[in-house]
Amino acid sequence: MKPMKWAAQLMVVMIVSGLVSLAAAQDVVHIVSGVVTKIDKDAKTIGVKTEDGTEHVFKYTEKTGIRGYKGAEKGAKTGALDTYFAGKEGTQVMVRYTKEGGADVATGVDDLGKDTVKVAKGTVTKVDKAAHTVTIKGEDGTEQTYQMGKDATADSEKGVVKGWDYTATKVKEGDKMAVHYTETAGKKIVHFFSE
Repeated sequence: MKPMKWAAQLMVVMIVSGLVSLAAAQDVVHIVSGVVTKIDKDAKTIGVKTEDGTEHVFKYTEKTGIRGYKGAEKGAKTGALDTYFAGKEGTQVMVRYTKEGGADVATGVDDLGKDTVKVAKGTVTKVDKAAHTVTIKGEDGTEQTYQMGKDATADSEKGVVKGWDYTATKVKEGDKMAVHYTETAGKKIVHFFSE
């Protein structure tokens, strides 16, 4: 009797573990950086065009967070995304999202302002963890050093990694990357890495 009871308990654990893994896989957060092209209040969607010209459409809810940076409205709010971005087409944003029922649902939108974000592409030649910098050799052969912002984010197959400590483990010498950065007090501050 005891072996049978143990097997039944093991089966329950395996089933529960499978369900937990499935639920965790659906909650993976990804991020995209681009320019707001359209807000549809009726459909509750926000259109974002990335640097490569791809148009993404994200659903938003009253739980979607909004955060502003320097040069944009400061602070963090929840909800009212359509009101916040009304008339702000052309604004640079980073959108954190999950997949829900086949749709991309925005969990948070960071407002980076208009005409503030620049993108540089190249190969990582140095990561200085102590100084929180990354050096990239651009397509034109010149090297530029970028300061990692405390909010620096990278998207990976396992989801978003955020913050210097996590992002520094994702970005490695020899990687081909695009850095999305702003300039503040003469420093190039990285907000987002993409491959």
